[in-house]
Amino acid sequence: MLKKFFLSAVLLCVMISAWSQVTVSGIVLDAESGKPIQGANIRVDHSLSGTSTNSKGEFSLQNLPHQDDYRIRVTHVSYLPADYTATSADNGIIIKMQESYINLGQVVVTGTGTHRRMSNSPVPIQVITAKDIQNAGVTSVEEALTRLMPNITTVTNGMGTFLNLNGTGQDYMIIMENGHRLGGDQRLNRISASNIKRIEIQSGAASALYGSEAIGGVINIITDDSNNGVGVTNYTHYTSHGRFTESIDADINSGKFSSSTSYQRNEADNWQVNDIDEDGYKTGRPMSVGYSQDNISQSFTYRFSDKLDISVRGNYNIYDTHRPQTAKYFKKSSEKDADGNYIYKETQAYTYDLNHESWLYGIGANYMISPKAYLEADFFNDNFTSSYRYFLKSGNQMPGDLQKRKGTHYYDGNIKAILKPDNMNKLSVGIEYIDEQLRSQTDNISFESMFTAAAFIQDELSLTENLQAVAGVRYLYNENFKSHATPDFSLMYKPGDFRLRASWAAGYRSPTLSQIFATDQTKTASRATVGNRNLKPERSRYASLNAEYSTQRLSFSVTGVLNDITDMINYRVLSDAEITALGYDELHSEFKTIRQRDNIDNAQIKSISFNANIYIGGGFNMAGSYVYTDSKAESEGKTAPVDKSVKHSGNTTLRWDHDWGGYHLNVSLNGHMQGERYSSTYGYAPGYSQWDINTKHTFLIEDYIIEPGLGIENIFNKRDTRPWNTNFSTVNPGRSVYASLTIRLKK
Repeated sequence: MLKKFFLSAVLLCVMISAWSQVTVSGIVLDAESGKPIQGANIRVDHSLSGTSTNSKGEFSLQNLPHQDDYRIRVTHVSYLPADYTATSADNGIIIKMQESYINLGQVVVTGTGTHRRMSNSPVPIQVITAKDIQNAGVTSVEEALTRLMPNITTVTNGMGTFLNLNGTGQDYMIIMENGHRLGGDQRLNRISASNIKRIEIQSGAASALYGSEAIGGVINIITDDSNNGVGVTNYTHYTSHGRFTESIDADINSGKFSSSTSYQRNEADNWQVNDIDEDGYKTGRPMSVGYSQDNISQSFTYRFSDKLDISVRGNYNIYDTHRPQTAKYFKKSSEKDADGNYIYKETQAYTYDLNHESWLYGIGANYMISPKAYLEADFFNDNFTSSYRYFLKSGNQMPGDLQKRKGTHYYDGNIKAILKPDNMNKLSVGIEYIDEQLRSQTDNISFESMFTAAAFIQDELSLTENLQAVAGVRYLYNENFKSHATPDFSLMYKPGDFRLRASWAAGYRSPTLSQIFATDQTKTASRATVGNRNLKPERSRYASLNAEYSTQRLSFSVTGVLNDITDMINYRVLSDAEITALGYDELHSEFKTIRQRDNIDNAQIKSISFNANIYIGGGFNMAGSYVYTDSKAESEGKTAPVDKSVKHSGNTTLRWDHDWGGYHLNVSLNGHMQGERYSSTYGYAPGYSQWDINTKHTFLIEDYIIEPGLGIENIFNKRDTRPWNTNFSTVNPGRSVYASLTIRLKK
């Protein structure tokens, strides 16, 4: 029924659309040097039409309607925004842009759900641009976030890296691609780093706009779009320990039809830094598990006019671990030697690999009803499956068997309207329906589902020329947890080059299906976990103050944050009386410990962050960030830091750019510092720092851009050499030289 509703809305928009036929073309140049600017974003006011400049700085806006004039807006990460008014007779127009050494004109959408320049957003947003990613030589979204964002710290183990944003784990943050929420356990791996336009990070509660889970923040990954006639990019990157990335991105724009295709292959070998375990025995189990991953995305867009378009999209991702099949380790047995000490026996380490598959399909439409009314509709289905792939016999499982362990299905349909009734207000109103489904063998869940219906309204107010505010509220009804409302409010005062911001928001996170119904049994630990249908939603109250000063050569900001989270869900051991009352006596006879998840934790997180960016001159640019986080979690009368929190973290970058005719050189030195990380289970992991030097060489040859790269990762060879299965600070294998090659064609 929901699908039919969205398709009917799209077809109605198609029927009332008018066909367009005007083309406006031109070139964008550097105002000082006169050189063409590649990669500038071109947008037409009150229109869905847009494009970007090719390697020669050229652009073409097609299918515009007949009208007197068109207001064209041009943005680029290295230049001040530019406006130009063109007529339908204009072709070959010239737009000149002034260079800006600080990114002042970046357009963001995450804070308010509408397009705003970052410096003009009442909600503080941090941005990692495609230029930052390329200069740093990173190959994944995960690397970009952990190396380039100081308030994102990492938790590492043999299975990968998990993120922590301002003291809250990734279960408390929403990961989105182009504004669409991603589900499953492999969210960051499903987006090709080579196809990223920018990454927008909003810290703190954002439940009013984005719903449940947005207690800690939102990470919105904006990918490149198919605005050029033809655009093809091939990227190859190789580092030691078999770390290899190959990606191909192809965009085609022909009249009203456009297509965007992205494919990426990632591989890595197993590696160890120390092959001795905590008991002093030699182990073949790796510190970091090898893997291979294939990810492909496809979208098609048909633009009926500059006012209406419809698009379909899909993604398929497969991720396989490659554990060493012959690995052995020494396991403590029940036997004892003559002195009464337990005997350790050599044991096969692994019998299976993990296989993760995810697939997504969606359809959306955008309709510019008038300069004061915009409508968008979207429906998508996101699926994730995790399985064991056996390579040795284990119980009833034979080599080659694939045993499904978990499957999730996430359906989301939403309609949003942006209305501008006057010059003072911009309203965003919308409805959303979400249906979640879970099947899990490991949690003994045959099938469970849960739906959430929501409506939200937000007003962006221009109170005066220098005073802006955003106020919004979301009302939702959850099948299991009934009604709830989450308001938020932000205010910005901008005298001259200063920005003063204040924000307050309520956060909300409903318990997951796994938390409600899981009945996991771990015989090796003699422990069973039972479900809890009486769980309550987790809630938060978030407040922040931000002060920012920005010019063309200098930017400095300081932000203070307070985030109170109540009714946090954690494990609680049941008493004998509770076990009897709940009917688990038979289970207790088999397992020593019976536990369930419960709302037993309350946390308070305080942080202050400093960010600075300065253009020194002579092509040198320096940036630095530092975040201090003080967190306290109260659980059953005990107080400790929030699990996986880090008190001190920071980043620094020194970059040098220079041109010699058709050759551009970029040299970038990047450092990421992270203090001790607390674990409620393992105690503290030591702090560490990692420094990388990257060089990128850009050659412009007609329609081609060729960019070889060469660099050193982890210059000072920082490694965590403690015994295997330690609470590692980092799983980096040590100093490595990398080489990369990017070839771009844009016509």
